[in-house]
Amino acid sequence: MLNGRHSELQWRAMGGSVRGNSHDRAGLPNQDAILWRPDTGEGTPLIIALSDGHGSAKSFRSEMGAKFAVQVAVALVSEYKSNKPELSNSSAIKRMAEEQIPKGIVWSWQKIVRNHLEQNPFTEEDILILKERDGETAVNAIQNNPLLAYGATLLFALVTSQFVLLMQIGDGDIVVVGKDGKAEKPVVSDDRLFANATTSLCAEDAWKDFRFTFSVFGDSPPKMIMLSTDGYSNSFETEEGFLKIGTDIAAMIQDGKWDEVNSNLESWLADASRQGSGDDISLGILAPMDAKPMRFTIFDKWRTCH
Repeated sequence: MLNGRHSELQWRAMGGSVRGNSHDRAGLPNQDAILWRPDTGEGTPLIIALSDGHGSAKSFRSEMGAKFAVQVAVALVSEYKSNKPELSNSSAIKRMAEEQIPKGIVWSWQKIVRNHLEQNPFTEEDILILKERDGETAVNAIQNNPLLAYGATLLFALVTSQFVLLMQIGDGDIVVVGKDGKAEKPVVSDDRLFANATTSLCAEDAWKDFRFTFSVFGDSPPKMIMLSTDGYSNSFETEEGFLKIGTDIAAMIQDGKWDEVNSNLESWLADASRQGSGDDISLGILAPMDAKPMRFTIFDKWRTCH
């Protein structure tokens, strides 16, 4: 059973999303999305979800795919937490994370996408533009898998007074900062994610590609959990430079500068995009009142949608 010592622990969330510098120049929309519940960003349980729509020509409706992804994740995970009393048992949470949540998210997302596509079928202009931009092979790919037009990744965190569940499919980063200020990325990496290839909600059996880590707080929670789409980490020359941002933000929050971080967040992201990746960037932050280290038990499970 889970330890109930942190029944009064409260969490809070903040986040932002900016259109990438390259998308701004090309007149493309922000293909990222971010959402949290409760809307106030305070209390427990609290869930925050981020999604990155694929930037390829084939995924020309990916901004909608990303929006659907965060809506589905927040709604479904909130429902599981509310309606599953057995979630007081850590083994039940692990079973839920291994199969029930990934299957539920993928099924719901793909259903919403198919409904949207039925009501808004691809036009001749859509196909012509795709062919001009990416060739006949891209047209064939869309015809074989129409969901590819909405392709998106997803990463989210669920925090309660007792445990944290971190999950993702595709690229992006989840960083946890402990009491000592050290930042780590506890979700196991997927070596298939390179160049522009990523696992995706649009793939068949996509639920198998979710990776996750679950941890009971034990003595205490972490200082901060930070989730970001890959446009953020790609704006740094090194992994160390990216992780240092996590420790720096956590230190500001510990110094009582939550409002300062919140008010400056989107301008920082815009600067990062302009000086770095040029991509859309979304960033979500979760923090408790007291931040101390935690131990993670990593369960890795694993396809690639181009």
